[in-house]
Amino acid sequence: MVEMIDLIKLIKSRKLSLITFFVTGILLSLVQIKVSLPAILLERFIKGGGWIEILLLSVYASFVIHRMKDPGNIAYWRRLTWAAFSAVFFLQLIIGLFGFERFLMTGRLHFPIPALIILGMMYRMKISFMPVLFISTVVLSGPAWCSHLCYFGALDNLAASGRMGRLDNLAASGRMGRNVTLRNKNIIKHSILGLAVPFTVVLRALKLPVLYAVISAGILGVAGVFIIVFISSRKKKMVHCVTYCPIGTIVMYLKYISPFRMFIDDRCNECMRCSSHCKYDALNVTDIKKRRPGLSCTYCGDCVAVCKSGSIKYRFFNMSPEKARNFYLIISISLHAVFFGLARI
Repeated sequence: MVEMIDLIKLIKSRKLSLITFFVTGILLSLVQIKVSLPAILLERFIKGGGWIEILLLSVYASFVIHRMKDPGNIAYWRRLTWAAFSAVFFLQLIIGLFGFERFLMTGRLHFPIPALIILGMMYRMKISFMPVLFISTVVLSGPAWCSHLCYFGALDNLAASGRMGRLDNLAASGRMGRNVTLRNKNIIKHSILGLAVPFTVVLRALKLPVLYAVISAGILGVAGVFIIVFISSRKKKMVHCVTYCPIGTIVMYLKYISPFRMFIDDRCNECMRCSSHCKYDALNVTDIKKRRPGLSCTYCGDCVAVCKSGSIKYRFFNMSPEKARNFYLIISISLHAVFFGLARI
């Protein structure tokens, strides 16, 4: 009887991990069964190996949510796992460039620039795997693309955060970052999207040589890297994601398809401590007074633990804030693990 009670307690304490394990496993299993081209990497080398990778990724997802369920840990573990995903993504790309085409999704090389997920689809007038994956994540998790899934976003996050090794100590002491506000960010990001879309349409309509599209995409990517390295690192804000990336701008609006929200309750004393911890520039004075994060909020949750009044919370229909946060973590971390297995050029 005592052993049974202990088992029940253990299951309850690991409930989030178990749910995330099964959600990740089910999502990847559907890909393994339904997609004719082996999308899971290990399946391309060993027949049936995809199932082994699914098991490993499911265990990984359950471990990550166990670490992230404490709001005080999420800033560190989100950045660490996000950076690891980005490293694996670009490593596969580099290996693919050396002729090992199995490490590329279709065997054909594309620019690894997030904006091209949509712009490339518009130029080719053809829906590929990545746009479907992108749109699916926005429907399921709102803006988690910009806080857990984008391979470029992880680099911008690292640049804005400084050395990861110091991140936890600085966050705990409340001395992390400077309270910098990105001025005119809405004008800039809408202007860039407003230029990128018609430019792509014109390239397609004029039937210019593909070289023009390649050069344009290269300039877009180099400019993004420049912003990450020289501006995000100096501002201590994710300038690339918040003001430059067209995909980030699209996500900022499409996220409202998802019923998940974040809000600030009336216990907020407007101390502005959260503002210096928000790398997405979504907790400025105006946002705090409105009692909701700004448009650029990605629901990352870094601010939750640093709010001494406990005012920043998740909302999902009539769920309690704690359950809403747990549900959001299950979805976003499961998708993160799925991307680990599927996202490649």
